[in-house]
Amino acid sequence: MSEMKKPVYKPNREFAASARIKNMCEYETLQAWATEDYEGFWGHFAKEKITWQTPFDTVMDESDFPFVKWFGGGRLNVSVQCIDRHLQTRKNKAAIIFEGDRGDKQTITYMELHNSVNRFANMLKNEFGVRKGDRVVIYMPMIPEAAYAMLACARLGAIHSIVFGGFSAEALRDRIADAQAKVVITADGAYRKNKPYMLKPVVDKALEGDTPVEKVCVVERNGEEIVWVEGRDVSYSDLIVKQSIHCEPEIMESEDPLFLLYTSGSTGKPKGVQHNSAGYILWAQMTMEWVFDVKESDIYWCTADVGWITGHTYIVYGPLAMGATTVMFEGVPTYPDAGRPWKMVEEYRINQFYTAPTAIRVLHKMGNDEPKKYDLSSLKVLGTVGEPIDPPAWKWYYEDVGNSKCAIVDTYWQTETGGHIVSPLPGATPIKPGCATFPLPGIMAEILDPKTGEKVEAGEGGYMCVTRPWPAMIRGVWGDEERFKKSYFGDVKKEGRAVYFTGDGAVYDEDGYITITGRTDDVINVSGHRMGTAEVEAAINKHEGVAEVAVVGKPHDLKGEGIFSYVIMKNDTVTGRNMELTKEINNIIKQEIGNIALCDDIVFVPGLPKTRSGKIMRRILRAIAKGEAITQDISTLEDPSVVEKIQNAVNT
Repeated sequence: MSEMKKPVYKPNREFAASARIKNMCEYETLQAWATEDYEGFWGHFAKEKITWQTPFDTVMDESDFPFVKWFGGGRLNVSVQCIDRHLQTRKNKAAIIFEGDRGDKQTITYMELHNSVNRFANMLKNEFGVRKGDRVVIYMPMIPEAAYAMLACARLGAIHSIVFGGFSAEALRDRIADAQAKVVITADGAYRKNKPYMLKPVVDKALEGDTPVEKVCVVERNGEEIVWVEGRDVSYSDLIVKQSIHCEPEIMESEDPLFLLYTSGSTGKPKGVQHNSAGYILWAQMTMEWVFDVKESDIYWCTADVGWITGHTYIVYGPLAMGATTVMFEGVPTYPDAGRPWKMVEEYRINQFYTAPTAIRVLHKMGNDEPKKYDLSSLKVLGTVGEPIDPPAWKWYYEDVGNSKCAIVDTYWQTETGGHIVSPLPGATPIKPGCATFPLPGIMAEILDPKTGEKVEAGEGGYMCVTRPWPAMIRGVWGDEERFKKSYFGDVKKEGRAVYFTGDGAVYDEDGYITITGRTDDVINVSGHRMGTAEVEAAINKHEGVAEVAVVGKPHDLKGEGIFSYVIMKNDTVTGRNMELTKEINNIIKQEIGNIALCDDIVFVPGLPKTRSGKIMRRILRAIAKGEAITQDISTLEDPSVVEKIQNAVNT
């Protein structure tokens, strides 16, 4: 008797061309296809989406796991994928719409982007000697030249490493040294709340002493006075006008590195997360199309900074790879007032808006009624990124910003994944507020028991893992293979094989939906019960007077760890301790989670210690809760003075 042939799952031609998943049946068909024919699935989309110089001959090579290789034999250039291939049909279409902090505006077509990137690439090559494989650090504000620099490096085959413009000289120095960067691209400074701030002096300090950097290219943005180091520093404006608009792209192997992006180093030396060319750009484009459902005439806006992975994938590479129009914004969304983003949505007729829950909460607190003042009818998809969104923020976002008509995509991913891995699909996935929902097609993500490697049952917490490699996954930690294996493949095994562990805890509900409960190192062990800080925070946020909250663990003589909460109230008048409010909040926690999650201590504070990207520095909060001295650098915080204010509130 002959063996029955396994079915091959493929979407119909119309669906494959539409780049949209319209319902859960199509989602399930795609996921079944990937499950049954994993290499066939990825090979199909790589052929369909990427403009190859030389086609690939193998899809995936796992022979040196976890150092997996994708699309072997294939050759391409990422800048061609993002620009050149669109010129025949989209040369006059807006590629980037830029709005500066001071309201200065610029629309850059695909042809203009092509010319600017080529000039930038020629400058790097001809003036600084940058070649394939060289590392270039970009320390820039959110201006178009940052995108030009990224794409110019990609055109030459140089490896860019962007350092967020809010990082200190020490942090910048560490990243330059680890990458052994040849060139730094920076600006004199930029604007923040209509006031100039400086970048070049930070670069000068970072380059004191021994450095691999040979040249510093300075874009003059705010016109403030800076020091020019003779023989090292050069003016972008002086050199760029001399460059040709023609630059042949370097043809790259699929697995050639595209960029390094360093983690913050909160638990030690920063890790240089390495992403390679073909797999990364494929997934950046696919997730843009699937998750945001961007049409040809749509205007898409992600409010992130290119200093973070969100800015890489969902401001520059993903939108441009699919030929979209992407908005690039310099400034903060609450300046000059909390109506700024809604004014921009109205003016540019923005269709997709992607931001962080932190920003949503701040906008809600500062301008609850602001969305009603503007015409937001162009919006179709609202996205969230960076952390789980709490239900009250989700509700305001959905009802007041989206007028209860927009799909909300609560995206889960991280620097190392390259793009979204768990997310709703607009118009297809039935939504549950604050829930990441299901893995995207092709992503074999599961919540596993760290001890057994088995998939957990509904309601049981576990580790969020991806059990098969995927094209956009991290390729390594720059210069440290052992750290790569230990950091990402050392915690969980399934059927005896190491799997990628995200570092996050998660839980399934009765419908199989995934909710991220927070970092496993942000889990509090209360009397042997593991409590996710995100879960407690979500409960506290249900109090109508709470604007924002951060929960940490504190040593407890009886329980092992107690729950310590820092709460910001919407009225900003309560600081220190307040027994009545504490009782109200604990009553909500009791209702939402149970007595085991009651807070031992709640302190009302005027703010939280956040980086300029909005990340809460929980290490500082844990130290304050323990009564320890703050020994770490707080200069990169949005407001360093908030640390002392929190300490005073705790000690009141």
